[in-house]
Amino acid sequence: MRLSLALCAAVFAAPAFAEPLSPVKTAELSARLFATGVDLQDPLLILSAAKLRKALNPVEGNLTTQASGETPLTWQDMLAAAEPLAEGDDTLTGLIADIRAESTKGVATGPVYNIGTIGNGKSDTYPSVDFIGGEYAEVYVEAKGATDLNLTVTDAKGRLVCSDTDRSHIAYCGWRPDRTEAYQIKVENRGPNGTGYALMTN
Repeated sequence: MRLSLALCAAVFAAPAFAEPLSPVKTAELSARLFATGVDLQDPLLILSAAKLRKALNPVEGNLTTQASGETPLTWQDMLAAAEPLAEGDDTLTGLIADIRAESTKGVATGPVYNIGTIGNGKSDTYPSVDFIGGEYAEVYVEAKGATDLNLTVTDAKGRLVCSDTDRSHIAYCGWRPDRTEAYQIKVENRGPNGTGYALMTN
């Protein structure tokens, strides 16, 4: 409980001197907080995740994939998960109402997201995604359901730039390209079921 209170306080306080997280990293952090809150049945962690997710303003991209008709996990989804856990607690229900009512203070243009579907044991490859040399590049993928998504990024010569292959429904890669070029992004589903997912880039 002390840990969740500390995390919640950190997110809600958001001191002005703290260096802001990038939108893509914020998406990853909010997903991790949400998953942990659901696993622990901890509404404070879920509310922290919802507040972070509400600060995003994702923009739909046009990378080719098989559309699933889903959207990335939303702050509304997160609040809906917190509500039954907060029932009977006036403080928590008040925080839910505050998050729902507050105006969005997110970035003008958030991460670009693309929606896809991927079967168990299958992969999606995005062969030509441009990133600017010298600027920090980020790729992030998340599924709503329980699965194991792996993420790899290779450069124009097929060399591995970044990978995240831990056992999780989310994966993140960040690197600084030496020069502007096209990169290949590959998403693999090692989980037990097919799933819809969101791929985000900065």
